[in-house]
Formats: sequence, structure tokens, C-alpha cells
Amino acid sequence: MNRQFSLDNRLALVSGGSRGIGLEIVKGFLSAGAEVIFTSRHEKDILEVLKELVTEKAHGFVCDVSRKEDIENLFERIKEIGTVDILVNNAGINIKQPLHELDYENYEKVIKTDLEGPVIMCSKVLPGMMAKRKGKIINICSMMSEYGSELNTAYAVSKGGIKLLTKNIAAEYGRYNIQCNGIGPGYIYTKLNEKLREPDKDGSKNIFERYIDSRIPLGHWGDPKDLAGPAVFLASEASDYVNGQILYVDGGFSSAIGDPSLL
Repeated sequence: MNRQFSLDNRLALVSGGSRGIGLEIVKGFLSAGAEVIFTSRHEKDILEVLKELVTEKAHGFVCDVSRKEDIENLFERIKEIGTVDILVNNAGINIKQPLHELDYENYEKVIKTDLEGPVIMCSKVLPGMMAKRKGKIINICSMMSEYGSELNTAYAVSKGGIKLLTKNIAAEYGRYNIQCNGIGPGYIYTKLNEKLREPDKDGSKNIFERYIDSRIPLGHWGDPKDLAGPAVFLASEASDYVNGQILYVDGGFSSAIGDPSLL
């Protein structure tokens, strides 16, 4: 491996790392030489991932990032392993609902998980990074960091906030040689968006999926594995002069308008 992209002797923390995009980032970091801590809300998922990874360099802890006390407990356990060099705020949920029918409890769940949790996670790793005068923070943003969409008020608010959190950390902590960047996944095959891909009664792709395919110049949705390389780049020395940026991994979605005849 090009040493610029090596993560040897680095300790990474990936929230929501037991499935989908998070799991592929965990695997990418391990392949690049990092020691990796990942979290999940479910112990069963953690045990399954650890069994799959079969390495002493992977550690899994139960943590619901919407709960401040869970994050506090997580970092007490991390002290036994080391100081976090790389943080990936990946854990996220979405509860779709029209704004005029807002259920505040659902809104709060999304904001606490997708925005407040990452804010607290960043606050926990920054002192150690400042002391080392080196660190990498990667926030998983979204197309909703840029675009509005029906039924997605809570999610869009949280992901818009994550984008500005990324830029603000870059502005405030760059002088400590800490780089904070975001990754904006496009339409990726994950459980979070599987309802969007429910086929029509005849088994064919629904009109929404066909429209999205038409708007992506590469012609298809992405795979969670497509996020591993960009994450390794942003976690490595190769990105030391990249700060406050959002890297959209979307197959070109944000550069095209698609086929209007499908609307």
C-alpha cells in the first residue's frame, strides 16, 4: 500500500459500524492497518461482526449515540485501549413524516441520533487530538445535506447541521492540525432506504428507482463498499490538506438532472 494511505498505528472509532456503510468503513480501516472500535445499539450485531472480522484489532461496544450517558460510558471503555485518532460519525436513523403532521418525539429521535450524538462524539475526541496536534474527523452527511425532499424534514435538518458542523470544526480546530471532512453518500443500497426500492407488483423497478437510475450518470445505485476507499483517503495522510469539505460519493447524481420523462 502507498504509505500515504496507511493507517498503521492509528485508533479509529466508527459509530454505527455493524452494518451497511459503517461496516464497510470498518473493514476498509482494518485493511489499511488501523485498530478499529465500532459501535452498535445491539450486542447481537456486534458479536456477529467480530466473528466475521476475526481480528484482535477490532473492538465492538454497545452504544446508542442518542443517549449522552451511553457516549460517556463508551469513552470510559475507550480509555483502556488508547486515544482516538480517527472518528467517523456514521450512526443514523430516519423517520419519514410530513412537517404539518410532526410527531415531536420522532423528530427528536432523529435529531438526537443524527446531529446531537455526533456533536457530543466530536467533543469527546477533540481534546486528545488537540494534545497530539493531529486528528481526523469524518462526518457521514447525505444528499439531504444539499437537497430537500418530501417527508424528510427531521433528516434534512440533521444532515444540513452535520454539514455545517463539519465546516465549523475545520474552521475552529484546523490550527491543531485536525482535519474534519464529510462524506455525502448518494443513493446506496442499505436498509435505511430499502423501502424506496420496493418493486412494483410485476416485480419491475418502481418509478422512483428508475428515475434515480436515470439521474446517476453511472446508471445504478451504489454499494456500501464504495464508501470504504473515500473514508480511508479522508482518514489518512493523503488528505492532510483537505479540510472542511464534503466529498459526495454519488455516482454523479449531483451533477445531472436525470430523465424528466420519468417524472
